[in-house]
Amino acid sequence: MEANIAVPTDSKDTWSGGGAKPFGASYGKMMMWFFIVSDALTFSGFLAAYGLTRFKFIDSWPIADEVFTHFPGLHGVHAPMYYVALMTFILIVSSVTMVLAVDAGHQMKQKKVAWYMFATIIFGIIFVGSQAWEWKNFINGSYGAVKTTDGKILQFTKDGHQIALSDFVHGERQDHREQHTRKNGLWFEKEGTISQYSVAQVVNAYKADPSILVRSELIDMKTKTKVVLSREEGLKQLAKTKMVVEGANLKVNEYGNTIFADFFFFITGFHGFHVLSGIILNIIIFFNVILGTYERRGHYEMVEKVGLYWHFVDLVWVFVFTFFYLV
Repeated sequence: MEANIAVPTDSKDTWSGGGAKPFGASYGKMMMWFFIVSDALTFSGFLAAYGLTRFKFIDSWPIADEVFTHFPGLHGVHAPMYYVALMTFILIVSSVTMVLAVDAGHQMKQKKVAWYMFATIIFGIIFVGSQAWEWKNFINGSYGAVKTTDGKILQFTKDGHQIALSDFVHGERQDHREQHTRKNGLWFEKEGTISQYSVAQVVNAYKADPSILVRSELIDMKTKTKVVLSREEGLKQLAKTKMVVEGANLKVNEYGNTIFADFFFFITGFHGFHVLSGIILNIIIFFNVILGTYERRGHYEMVEKVGLYWHFVDLVWVFVFTFFYLV
């Protein structure tokens, strides 16, 4: 005797006739979870690569407290990690407002959903703007340094504190020339931004002030600080200088190992793209809420699905924040 099994045909209870919904989740929600898992594996691979590379170059890796020191409106004030911590707090608060939006959707309270979605969007925009501001400061640099022919970054210190090139190098660049572009040079030639000071200016300024010392990119693992060279050793290293470095990009990095800048731009940029995508999705959902689309559907599941994505983006930032800024 064959048993006849009745399969529900209600679209709300099945996935295209494939059986009852697993764990009571809709098709759309399960697909969002699949995407989140796959994206989590992508971020895991990036962070694992960062961790392995940092371990390999642990003795020359930039110190986060010396890199991320800016705070809006406090020019020249040494405020390590304060603004990054504020950014993280803002993103976490946006997760709270998203939770409240989802909860209001379960209660079918349209106005509350709209207000909480609006707050989430504003917090997200503030975060992305803050990340762009952080990039700007990282690219422009804080102190300046020189790079030797063997690829080492040399910084300068006085009275136990790092100083900028502008603190002891004065006057305009002695070998001043117009920067090559495709408009004023040969059609195939183009070069990066010319530094404010020449190598000769930096070396001569160092020789003229005996209180200035050179510190290398190497880290004293006992004190967790950069190794400071003697005057004689510093002069010997400066003799190998090939260029002045101001800021950071994909080729040079005034803070130390260039690979740090490569990972910073790639991973934080990839995360920033996710946040921007989430903001766009939230704006679309927000207008649908205002127009009453989900009220007519009788549920706010779309708010819940975009909420899952937003929480994932926030959680990823916690790991990025830990790897780049805290560890």
